[in-house]
Amino acid sequence: MPDLGLTDAESLGHCLFDTGFGVCGIAWRAFEGKDEAPVVTLFLLPEATAAGTAAAMARRCGGSPTVPPPAIAEVIEKVRRHFRGDLQDFSRVRVEPDGAGPFARAVYSAARDVPAGQIRTYGELARALNRPAAARAVGQALGRNPVPLIIPCHRILGAGGKLGGFSAHGGVATKARMLRLEGVAV
Repeated sequence: MPDLGLTDAESLGHCLFDTGFGVCGIAWRAFEGKDEAPVVTLFLLPEATAAGTAAAMARRCGGSPTVPPPAIAEVIEKVRRHFRGDLQDFSRVRVEPDGAGPFARAVYSAARDVPAGQIRTYGELARALNRPAAARAVGQALGRNPVPLIIPCHRILGAGGKLGGFSAHGGVATKARMLRLEGVAV
């Protein structure tokens, strides 16, 4: 197993779980012996099949699925409620998008400020970051978002309300489905 830079007090875990949207996957880093909640490091929206989601998690995380700690179990339940149409606020869920640079982290933070049922454009996010010419870079950062839904990249659209891209299985059709679930006409 590669060196992940974990300390003896940190551990990684991941699991799959069923939702009304399909089987999702979640991975986290926990901090043993600390009063610190685990951080979500990866979230996978459903693939075409449950087996596809399981294979994607195995490729990304390795090892066997584990039982989530209570704080992650709460996030899982929020996801399930959200996909049943009981829209949830994920802004307080701790995330750690491993490998994201400072600009991407700023983009993810700005995207987390967009509540369920609302949308912004890539340009609006760029302007909110005081980088008005960076709409394309905002889109590229969101395309690498390792924690979709929790970092709600699906709420960010192209100019003129165009859906733009979406890197999860199903592409823009999945993005449109997620937006419709939140009451956004697409």
